[in-house]
Amino acid sequence: MAEKENYLDYVPKHNSLYEYTTNKNGRIEIRVRNKGMFNKIAQVFFKRPKYSNIELDDFGSFVWGCMDGQITIYEIGAAVKERFGKEAEPLYERLSKFIKILHGNGFVVYVNKLKGKRSE
Repeated sequence: MAEKENYLDYVPKHNSLYEYTTNKNGRIEIRVRNKGMFNKIAQVFFKRPKYSNIELDDFGSFVWGCMDGQITIYEIGAAVKERFGKEAEPLYERLSKFIKILHGNGFVVYVNKLKGKRSE
C-alpha cells in the first residue's frame, strides 16, 4: 500500500527564477518581471516599470528565510511558533495558505521529502 503524502512533509525552497533582497526594514522583497502584451503596452505608454517588487510582511519574511530546501513545512511552523507565539495562530492553516500562495505564483517549489522528487 502506498504511503499517503502529507503537505506538512513538503520541503519548500525559493524558485531560482526570482531574485529577492532584504530591504532597509528587514523585509524580503521579491522581484517580478512584468511581462506580457498588456504590461508591455503599459510600460511604453504609461511608463510602468519593467519590474515590480513584492514586499512580504514580517511573518512572510521570516517564513521566506526558513525556506532553504532542507526543512519541512511542519518544522517551519515550529520555528514560526517559537518566533511569533500566539500572533501566528491559527498557525498551520495560515502557514499552509501562505506557502500555497507563494507556490501558486511560482515563487517557491516543493521537494517532497517522502519521495525525494521536485514539484514545480
